[in-house]
Amino acid sequence: MPIKLLDQETDKKIRGIFETRLVHPVEIIFFSKQDGCHTCEETRLLLDELTSTSSKLHFTAYDLSENSKEAQRFHVEMAPVIIIAGRDGDELLDYGVQFVGIPSGYEFSSLVQDIIMVSKRDSGLSPAARQILSRVASPVDLKVFVTPT
Repeated sequence: MPIKLLDQETDKKIRGIFETRLVHPVEIIFFSKQDGCHTCEETRLLLDELTSTSSKLHFTAYDLSENSKEAQRFHVEMAPVIIIAGRDGDELLDYGVQFVGIPSGYEFSSLVQDIIMVSKRDSGLSPAARQILSRVASPVDLKVFVTPT
């Protein structure tokens, strides 16, 4: 019997959330590597389970060393990395949403919320915040770190 990381209750809750809140298809892109990655296998299992909860979620996995062009496309330099991209037919819409490491604990709810945000194609920012951000003239690399402490 395959290992399940999501218990039955969590799986049911996620299915309900995605059923009502996902609008457009989302592509979950996973980069792993075979050597020196202690959480790659668990992360892949988690993403397999998560993407099976909705027909609007699609999953693609790459090995970092074997797929360097795809890694460059998404600015991936380490593993495990999860990209959450919009999907419009065969086109991927990269919004720059990435997770490094396994999204467990608090990070799991952030992953679910980011999937919803990408599916809606809306950041949820207020009009005032959007106006302020429209004045940013050069690219910004924003990183958010989440820890339970």
